[in-house]
Amino acid sequence: MTALIKLSRVIDSINERIGKVAAWAIVVAIVVSAVNAIIRRIFGVSSNAWLELQWYLFGAVFMLCAAWTLKANEHIRIDIVSSKLTKRGRDRIDLTGHLLFLFPFVALMLWLSFPYFTKSYASGEVSSNAGGLLIWPAKGMILLGFISLAFQWLSELIKRVAIMQGQLADEHDHIVGGHGAAEAEAERLIAELADTSTTKGGEPPGDGIR
Repeated sequence: MTALIKLSRVIDSINERIGKVAAWAIVVAIVVSAVNAIIRRIFGVSSNAWLELQWYLFGAVFMLCAAWTLKANEHIRIDIVSSKLTKRGRDRIDLTGHLLFLFPFVALMLWLSFPYFTKSYASGEVSSNAGGLLIWPAKGMILLGFISLAFQWLSELIKRVAIMQGQLADEHDHIVGGHGAAEAEAERLIAELADTSTTKGGEPPGDGIR
């Protein structure tokens, strides 16, 4: 199990780095969008290539950051249910979800996206829009995104089994649904307001007309 945990850490590190690099595509997309809008406004000229580049960049963020999102435990949960369960219960739900839902989904998408990319690459597929970009790099990002997600699935499965066996501490134990920080802050503010109200209510009345 020790070797598998080391493998999990390597996968986590790689996917986190890929995600952090891919996240910068948002900045690039904003710059491209702004430049394209300025040129269109001033010179009355637009380009399909610039528009498609924006789509490709947003697609890259979505696909290449998916594994990092899973690693950071930021995917959506039904908090109202999971928050009521014990730690053991949440671990079992995670394990079941990874095996019965995430794995079949990722396997299906890999099976579909591989020929989807290879056929596009072999034909040198280009956008049907005038002046458009090559299509196969965008389809390649779809395949790459699901490959990284498949490795992250393996990493999460290893970690969940190790946690249930007591061989690994759960770094997300204090977080339910990936939004624990916000919930903790809300609880802190509510507690402060309650303390303030109690203090004010318990103060002796000030000097006044008797």
